[in-house]
Amino acid sequence: MPNLAGAQSGSAGGSLGDGEKSLSGSRAPRSVESPAPVRPRKPAREKPRAARSGGGGGATFDGAWAVVSVGRPCGGASEAIVISGGRFAGQYTSGQVSPSGQTSGAGSANGISWTSSGRFSARSGSGTFRRSDGCVGTWTASKQ
Repeated sequence: MPNLAGAQSGSAGGSLGDGEKSLSGSRAPRSVESPAPVRPRKPAREKPRAARSGGGGGATFDGAWAVVSVGRPCGGASEAIVISGGRFAGQYTSGQVSPSGQTSGAGSANGISWTSSGRFSARSGSGTFRRSDGCVGTWTASKQ
């Protein structure tokens, strides 16, 4: 690699400076035109924000929920669940929640399995369940 430390600026010849320049011929100097107007860019298309309240599509239900179930002849139970990104999970149950709040899930404990369905709204939810031992009932949920 050559050593460029000794090179001098401007040693290539020519001159720079404020020397006057003259135009020859009949060409008139061009007028300075402003460039074409810049159109504002369209903002990047944003995903619609998820509504925080119930009803309609696009609602988000993410967070902690307390669920209480009551059935016949099996009595009642309660469980804490967490909803995140369209899925819910608790200690004994899991499932999915659509953007409109429709939900379905399944779970098991102590040799008994069940399925559930229902709907979540802004701060509450309700639905039904059916267990493998014949118990049927309802569930209600409240956002914590």
